[in-house]
Amino acid sequence: MQYSNISEGIFLSRPNRFIAQVEIEGREETVHVKNTGRCKELLIPGTKVLLTGSANPARKTAYDLVSVYKGDRLVNMDSQAPNEMAAEWVRGGGLIPGVTAVRREKVFGNSRFDLYIEAGERRIFMEVKGVTLEENGVARFPDAPTERGVKHVEELAECVKAGYEAYLLFVVQMKGVTRLEPNWQTHPAFGEALRYASLQGVRILAYDCRVFPGTVEIDSPVPVKI
Repeated sequence: MQYSNISEGIFLSRPNRFIAQVEIEGREETVHVKNTGRCKELLIPGTKVLLTGSANPARKTAYDLVSVYKGDRLVNMDSQAPNEMAAEWVRGGGLIPGVTAVRREKVFGNSRFDLYIEAGERRIFMEVKGVTLEENGVARFPDAPTERGVKHVEELAECVKAGYEAYLLFVVQMKGVTRLEPNWQTHPAFGEALRYASLQGVRILAYDCRVFPGTVEIDSPVPVKI
């Protein structure tokens, strides 16, 4: 996945989950934050961030905040990027060979899943979760309670019962993590749902990403500890 019109800035504050105040070339700008999660461990005043310029002159904000430096590590925090990367990765044979169809936002039961995949006789539903929270080398999800996330995991188990294959893909939007774990402290119900889904046959995967100022792509598998 590629970005264009990259600019550097210094994060100042986040008045609400949709916008941030960023210093760009000596002036203070209101920018759109492409992630509504907390991201408190990333968006620290004085931190260097990367932004893309908007091509829409009518927009109230001229920039989107997409990445942030955590020490020497560049973390992508664009919540739309994991789905885009996952679709590219699946089409390119990253999940399984012989993929003939990839559809976005397909409904099953009471859920709308991120990807529906066909390969020969195989029919697969996939839910994608972007991960930006890292603590001492361990990636954790979620960074805030997510009842919607629990519902999706439970519905993936229903897909398996109906005869489909089902995958939950965690896209860790950085390099340098040793494993992924549920965030038991923040939302234990999500961890329990993950355990249940795994026992029902849902395949749970995690991959890290190569993150550069202008590009981000799925890279290597990360162990998942449920």
